Amino acid sequence: MLSALLFGLFALLVILSVPIAISIGLATVLAIYFTDVVKLQVVAQKMFTAVDSFPLMAVPFFMIAGVIMEKGGISKRLIRFANSLIGTLPGGLALVAILASMFFAAISGSSPATVVAIGSIMIPAMVKNGYKEDFATATQASAGYIGVIIPPSIPMITYGVVTGVSIGGLFMGGFIPGILIGVSLGIVAFLTAKKNNYRGLEQTISLKEVWTSFKDAIWAILMPVIILGGIYGGIFTPTEAANIAVVYGLIIGLFVYKELSFKDLPALIRQAAISSSLVLLIVSTASAFGLILTREMIPVTVANFLISITDNPLFLLMILNVLLLVVGTFMETNAAIIILAPILFPAIVKVGIDPLHFGIIMVVNLAIGMITPPLGVNLFVAASMRKMPMEKVVNANWWYLAASIAALMVITYFPGLTLWLPSLLSR
Repeated sequence: MLSALLFGLFALLVILSVPIAISIGLATVLAIYFTDVVKLQVVAQKMFTAVDSFPLMAVPFFMIAGVIMEKGGISKRLIRFANSLIGTLPGGLALVAILASMFFAAISGSSPATVVAIGSIMIPAMVKNGYKEDFATATQASAGYIGVIIPPSIPMITYGVVTGVSIGGLFMGGFIPGILIGVSLGIVAFLTAKKNNYRGLEQTISLKEVWTSFKDAIWAILMPVIILGGIYGGIFTPTEAANIAVVYGLIIGLFVYKELSFKDLPALIRQAAISSSLVLLIVSTASAFGLILTREMIPVTVANFLISITDNPLFLLMILNVLLLVVGTFMETNAAIIILAPILFPAIVKVGIDPLHFGIIMVVNLAIGMITPPLGVNLFVAASMRKMPMEKVVNANWWYLAASIAALMVITYFPGLTLWLPSLLSR
């Protein structure tokens, strides 16, 4: 009865377009109030203890690092470097948008931030060069979700905190899947460009230009190398790495590229604080929500139900993919992870699915939800940047969505793609 009330209230609030964090928290409070299963004070206690976590400190610091690098001249240098590599191919500007988003993903950790940072430059450039506006906008919206797959990744941190899986291992496990998704999107962009005669850059790119643009972008490219090298070298933890990323971003923005000034910092910190507070509010309310689920034995019940359907890991992964793809279309990524990961974890462990591999599958599924209606946060962000109807972006996005799901199937059923780098570096 309590579980039905909890999920019913949550669904009602979501349908009424109440913000996701408020929906989760209010559903929890009302369910407790009507059933008196625990004292209401427990909600506040649980919300506090949920965010009183050393690993979660990485979230605001990676957010700060992302906005510093975004405003510090990083995006245009990454775009110039990507242009020098593939800009002359058919559909070169669309391919540059995807490649530059992959580079920026290794800095940002946020999907909407990647859409804005790269899209503010690349969407107008594509439109100016004759690309259809809806195709250009859909390309950037889809490329942006790679921002939560190639590390650092805020959802991976959330999954690691909730399940106890190594955050460093998740970071390393996301590299190859992120590249695979980028290649899949690139194939769609290339074939669409050939069909519609979208040209690349007219001028010839010399090796000198490639080298010059690489040298200019090297400070941005080095950031993930320093972060992940330090984590796996045992020099610092992921949380400490986030602090180092902030310091590194400040040095590059203020003293190397010199496109930041000290007077810019309060506004950037405020922007990062707002983004971080939204994530941490979801974490705290979802933790209280999860407390009720645990008291009701929902994780065990769901695990037993799933295993009663099948104990075949391959078939179970197919069921979970469908579930997560659907959930990702209407629920915010971090909230979905906090609510669903503890519920699904016992089932995947029982059938022998590697928790790290499942973490990457879960993040990829929910990231695809960012380009799938009705929520489709990346679609909304990209469409609002061009002040165009959401429907036009959705209609131009179907092939990118199909390519993303195809890549998801490869990631799901070839676990070596996820586990190879973590196993190699943990030896």
